Amino acid sequence: MFDIMNKTKGKIPNLPFCDMKNFVAGKNYELSLVFIGDTRSQALNKKYRNIDKPTNILSFSLNKNSGEIFINLNRTKKEAPRFNKNTKNFIGFLFVHGLLHLKDFSHSSTMERREKVLCKKFNI
Repeated sequence: MFDIMNKTKGKIPNLPFCDMKNFVAGKNYELSLVFIGDTRSQALNKKYRNIDKPTNILSFSLNKNSGEIFINLNRTKKEAPRFNKNTKNFIGFLFVHGLLHLKDFSHSSTMERREKVLCKKFNI
């Protein structure tokens, strides 16, 4: 199962989210992808990470076979140029990043190499 929800007024980019999810996490992995704004992002970040500011992505593993990813559309639009990406590709990159966290990857050179391979595969 894969659900996408938009809790903002922004437009969600046309990306192969389901194919990406299936490739990284597997077809049987249940995932909710929620697009949020700064207010919700800041509230979640403060509650779960004790950081009182909005962030671009949060991922939560619910159990071995399910999780949630929250992407902040406002933040991605602002941050994309700093990463030399357009907003669509930056959102795709963040989605891949969140999926890898759900699969127990931590920030490392191994995770970065995997991100590059996946971004190339999905043309983001």
